[in-house]
Amino acid sequence: MTDGINVGKLLINYKTLEQFKRFKEYGNQELSMLEDLQNNIIENDSESPFYGIHVGHNLIARMSLYRVRAKYDAYFEPPQDYLELWKLEVLPDYRGRHYGKALVDFAKRFQLPIKTNPRINSHGFWEKMGFQKAKYEMERDLGENPLIWMPEGVKEKDA
Repeated sequence: MTDGINVGKLLINYKTLEQFKRFKEYGNQELSMLEDLQNNIIENDSESPFYGIHVGHNLIARMSLYRVRAKYDAYFEPPQDYLELWKLEVLPDYRGRHYGKALVDFAKRFQLPIKTNPRINSHGFWEKMGFQKAKYEMERDLGENPLIWMPEGVKEKDA
């Protein structure tokens, strides 16, 4: 269903920064994504954590994907590297066309467990994508309600 939709790594440059400003969510998450991008522009040797989908020259959907090393894994059994998926967003005119699903499917292709902290009102989307609520652990989750996806052979760590 997401055939023909190309997800690509976004370049870390000022053009990408300008394109990010078109996205609606200008809360703390959005500002931190802009800061991430600006910091990466300055460092310039950093591997881009940003992925997106373009229609023509327009960035219409994006996410950031960070790889967390196994030694910091507090979610999965056996402990292993996992992906943290942040700030998935599709521009309003392009919603309902499977672009969000294409981004999630792209992340799943790494065959690593994935953790995300969904926005309010997005739980239905994540459940359709096969994510489940992580068992809440106060010290680890600090008021967040993470959702996780696990490839075959991986299970959730017991609390």
